[in-house]
Amino acid sequence: MVPVLYDTDLKSLPLLHRGKVRDIYAVGDEHMLIVTTDRLSAFDVILPTAIPGKGAILTQVSSFWFHFFKDAIANQVSEMTLEQAIPDAAERALVEGRAMVVKKLKALPVEAIVRGYIIGSGWKDYQASGAICGIKLPEGLQLADKLPQAIYTPSSKAAVGEHDENIDYDATVKIIGEELAAQIRDVSLKLYTEAAAYALPRGIIIADTKFEFGVDADNRLTLIDEALTPDSSRFWLAEAYQPGSSPQSFDKQYVRDYLESLDWDKTSPGPELPDDVVKNTTEKYNEALARLTRKNDR
Repeated sequence: MVPVLYDTDLKSLPLLHRGKVRDIYAVGDEHMLIVTTDRLSAFDVILPTAIPGKGAILTQVSSFWFHFFKDAIANQVSEMTLEQAIPDAAERALVEGRAMVVKKLKALPVEAIVRGYIIGSGWKDYQASGAICGIKLPEGLQLADKLPQAIYTPSSKAAVGEHDENIDYDATVKIIGEELAAQIRDVSLKLYTEAAAYALPRGIIIADTKFEFGVDADNRLTLIDEALTPDSSRFWLAEAYQPGSSPQSFDKQYVRDYLESLDWDKTSPGPELPDDVVKNTTEKYNEALARLTRKNDR
């Protein structure tokens, strides 16, 4: 049985922030410890049921992509080891495998969303307006169709318990300035396109994803938070993909679909998840990790 970590209470480090999934601690003045718990959020609500081992899987997937793209963009990962950050072995064991020591950076208040396929809120938007977030698309697209080219549809970064809001590119320029806004747009499209090309022969279609960025003391753009995980992306089973229907997925869309079947108003508190949904979600996340990294996750 994989142990569950719903939240953390490290005594040796000060807690800076408890997010939807991650607990962040200060490590001196220049570093932080990001602990990815087994919490799951859906529709911006933290659910009461955890997914066993999910935090470790997300940490491994993000670490893989940070290394994969290390020459394309700077990332948050520090050279400081977990042993240096948490010298006490007993306390370190509580978060081993799901903790990452990162550089302390200034996070930017924009979520960089890239869509390569039409699904979810993008599909609803297209049906209503023929566009996604104001970007006009060809007529006659079906549910889950591949877009002619990937599109960048940013959103504002909301606080815990609040909903992110779609914004256009011009709004990001007003928030963070033209230079950073353009850098985020261009690198997000590049990362998505290269990741999608890598994942496809491994049986995963990356339908869309979101990135988050920060800047260092020299205002250098840096990839932070998580990268191309089953929490931040839609991963579809390539061999079962068929436009016109909702694809089989390796991500939390499975949980969203279950929640959509309930009489729940998508406000806190969220409903408990049944055992079979928890088990299937764990299996899907493990499958995504195995396919992407070609490692045996058992």
